[in-house]
Amino acid sequence: MADNVDPKHLDKRTADRYLRGGQLNEKAYESHIKGLPDVAEKAVPVETRMDEDLDMYDDEDEDELDDTESDEDEDSDDDAEDTAAE
Repeated sequence: MADNVDPKHLDKRTADRYLRGGQLNEKAYESHIKGLPDVAEKAVPVETRMDEDLDMYDDEDEDELDDTESDEDEDSDDDAEDTAAE
C-alpha cells in the first residue's frame, strides 16, 4: 500500500473525489493500484435474475410464505393455550 496514505482514500468508489479535492496524490494512487495482486483466477461466475425473470417466480414464493406463516400462527396459538393451562 502507498506510504502515508489513508486507506479510505484508496477505495475505487471514492478515489476520484479525493484526487479532485487534492487529498490524494495521483502518483501515490497509481502506485497503489499497480502494486495490487492479480486475483482474476479467483473469480467465479455469478448468475443474476432480472425483474422480468422474477415475475414468474413471485406467485410461487408467496404461496410458500402463506403456508409457512399459517403454520407458525397455529404453533403460537398452541403454545399460548399450553401456557394458560399451567
